[in-house]
Amino acid sequence: MTTIGIAGTGRMGTAFARRLIETGHDVTVWNRTADRTAAATEAGAHLAPDLAALARCDAILISLTDAAAVNAVADGLLATDMRGKLVIDLSTLLPEDARDLAARFLAAGADFVDCPVGGTVAPALKGQLLGMAGGTETAFARAKPLLDQLCRRVEHLGPAGSGAAMKLAVNLPLAVYWQTLAEALAMIEAEGIAADTAISLIADSSGGPTVLKNRAQVVIDTLQGADQPGTFDIAGLAKDLDLALQRASASGRQLPLSEDARKSYAAALSAGLGGFDGASLTRHLLKP
Repeated sequence: MTTIGIAGTGRMGTAFARRLIETGHDVTVWNRTADRTAAATEAGAHLAPDLAALARCDAILISLTDAAAVNAVADGLLATDMRGKLVIDLSTLLPEDARDLAARFLAAGADFVDCPVGGTVAPALKGQLLGMAGGTETAFARAKPLLDQLCRRVEHLGPAGSGAAMKLAVNLPLAVYWQTLAEALAMIEAEGIAADTAISLIADSSGGPTVLKNRAQVVIDTLQGADQPGTFDIAGLAKDLDLALQRASASGRQLPLSEDARKSYAAALSAGLGGFDGASLTRHLLKP
């Protein structure tokens, strides 16, 4: 790839840009709100004035919040000549949305891969994300050398939409976890065990997921009353939880634990906690 474009310079899009620049790539960025491109351009990225300019890149990465935003970018890109281009969508969408995007780009002569990633800014900057890819064998073969710069592991899971489905499955236990942690701490509350001790022991046990082992201090600080800005915040978790429930419903499946957790996320969002770390859900649920 001689030139790489990135549509969306939020936390993750900017991290992708920085990582790819550091690994020797020529990167151009675009964002609907131009002032949010500052961190990427300061790291060495070129700024595309519009999507037509971004479409001149050989490969285009899309990193946006939801399907509406991704489709708006797709509309802009598809208004140009996309023949021979490679499009990689790193956003978290419903599988059917990813399949629709794939069909549109393939019809325009482009290769398309949906590859949402597991991990946040810190692993993105180190090329240590987990990539879950869907697309044709040909498209994935083109995308893999680039994805290898961002990910410690990339799996091709099947046709377009497979990556999106796997990402929802990966995020679902995490979303539910913050509620189960609240219930675990509530159970021992009467014993007077300090939060830092309890979290340390849970993190050191088989019941401690990676997020707790890596972010134990953030969780402790949050439980002690100081909500922390989230790299994967409550609003993002709530969005992905809702997508997972939509996907399950479309498949005729019921997810009772997830349905119950969705109520807790709605309450946390109403309390203004959307921008905070998932541990803030635990703290919110523990309040008398």
